[in-house]
Amino acid sequence: MTTAALLRALVVDDEAPAREELAYLLDNDARVGQVRCASNGSQALQMLAEEPVDVVFCDLKMPGLQGMDLARVLARFAERPRIVFVTAYDEHAVEAFEMQAVDYLMKPVRAARLAEAVRRVVLSGAGTPDTGDETIPVELAGVTRFVSRSQVRYVEAQGDYARLHTASGSHLVRVPLSALAERWADAGFVRIHRSTLVSLTHVDEVRVADGRCSVRLGNDELPVSRRHTRELRDRVTHR
Repeated sequence: MTTAALLRALVVDDEAPAREELAYLLDNDARVGQVRCASNGSQALQMLAEEPVDVVFCDLKMPGLQGMDLARVLARFAERPRIVFVTAYDEHAVEAFEMQAVDYLMKPVRAARLAEAVRRVVLSGAGTPDTGDETIPVELAGVTRFVSRSQVRYVEAQGDYARLHTASGSHLVRVPLSALAERWADAGFVRIHRSTLVSLTHVDEVRVADGRCSVRLGNDELPVSRRHTRELRDRVTHR
């Protein structure tokens, strides 16, 4: 990797030990070229006004401007830096997903887990937002787990929620299907029904019988509505 390609990072955390440890780990990552630190959200905005960065590693619980509030401000930037939340709390994982955070790290941060977050930041670089995988936080029995978008075979609407189906099970997330359909369109997901979204990567067969279209994903066969049949055929043909 050339020097020009190295990431510029900003660490935002009101706790000095956590801030310094994260900065130390990032300094030792060959993909990161510059690391600056801010002790709160207001200071972070001042530093960003002076010099932009590629990624902000941001704590959630801080005095004054909270991490999620800072992320909302950054979302309005003309050149929006990528966000990685770093926190001791897991109850904001779903909201972080809705804010399009690249990753969500739990404290204390392990070096290997941080290295994975940096990899995701690199893959989600400017101009190639969909080349990298995406992590979706899901809740199971009070525990927040993380599912990769590439693991999702299809998605079903359940009111204002969506159920993600993987090879090993399913997970309910507080995100509407319409939002996922728009956000994941460039990642190979296509609507086959008003309540169903499928990953073309996992489609094994497209079947047409008696004028009815369906798709097979492993052992699952899902109907395709007449309205979405043409789009599906076009996407399958050109994938």
